[in-house]
Amino acid sequence: MLTRRSFIIAISAFAGLPASGQSPASPSLSPIVTGLDHPWGMAFLPDGSILLTERAGGLRRIVLSEARVAAPIANTPTVDSVGQGGLLGIAIDPAFAENRMIYMSFAEKRDDGNNTAVFRGRLKEDFSALDEGKVIFRQNMAKDSDRHFGSRLVFDREGHLFVTVGDRGEWPEQAQNPASHIGKILRITRDGAPAPGNPKLEGWAPEVWSIGHRNIQGAALHPDTGQLWTAEHGAKGGDEVNTPQSGRNYGWPVITYGRDYSGAAIGEGTTKDGLEQPLHYWDPSIAPSGMAFVTKDIYVGWTGSILVGSLSGAHVSRLTFAGTRLLKEEKLFESVGRFRDVVEAPDGRIYVLTDEAAPDGALYAISAPGEVTSTTQP
Repeated sequence: MLTRRSFIIAISAFAGLPASGQSPASPSLSPIVTGLDHPWGMAFLPDGSILLTERAGGLRRIVLSEARVAAPIANTPTVDSVGQGGLLGIAIDPAFAENRMIYMSFAEKRDDGNNTAVFRGRLKEDFSALDEGKVIFRQNMAKDSDRHFGSRLVFDREGHLFVTVGDRGEWPEQAQNPASHIGKILRITRDGAPAPGNPKLEGWAPEVWSIGHRNIQGAALHPDTGQLWTAEHGAKGGDEVNTPQSGRNYGWPVITYGRDYSGAAIGEGTTKDGLEQPLHYWDPSIAPSGMAFVTKDIYVGWTGSILVGSLSGAHVSRLTFAGTRLLKEEKLFESVGRFRDVVEAPDGRIYVLTDEAAPDGALYAISAPGEVTSTTQP
């Protein structure tokens, strides 16, 4: 069994070498920091550092220039760290340079169960704490469950916030109830109000953008169109890539390409009038998580691809589309670990998180051939 120190030394020795199944000319993983505790989401600050959430409730700053994890940031929300719940998605305000606001989604304990909520706070200049912290949004229903909280946060080009929320595992029928916040994509303002331009449909909660979702854990804006793309967990099979449109129904649990874990059929089949089809689905499941578009030319042949982290498959999936038609899928970095998030830095470098308990949770850079990056621990 590797000790914490021997793990770091061992993995450092292989920094920059090709992962399993890749040629020497392929991009490779270089560990930046280890010792993280179930890291979940990350976002880049204007100074080039990373803010990173840990599921149990920690908010950490990664100083990439020093390959260092700074002290935990204080005044984060109190999370219900149970099962899949905890401190989850994170987004930086588009006007961060002026207001220093950050947003995080988290599992919140309530008297009648728990729910996904969104917290906003102002990051102090010295990065030590959040000021003016407040919960700006709470789901309108709670459930005593430890599953399917979602949850990714993505700002659109109008400065409004997409929030992905799951069906809580035991409430799939609520994904088809447009009045609930369960199994939906929501779109809110920076203050947590319903965003202007949301669908105004009879019976729909004003925050709801689209319905019929099981558990979206990957979301990113298309760099050219600004359209939201998502990666969504199915059941046994039926994981999906979608481009959710305003006022549309994406089918769960009425239609799906997956089956129940018992093997039983779910819903009414794979198609039904009025319900949207995925752009792509996985069977068997890969348990997709964070996703990012590749927009720069650092990695030869990757520009325009989508990278999606896989939890159960323990790889990063590179998807190549022509418009909305899938051309190719490539599995990268197999057997490294459960990939929880994938983010492109402003300079085009791609970073990924592995979802492991401390001391094995890690942040990696995807290095172009020939590069070597250093590693450290908190």
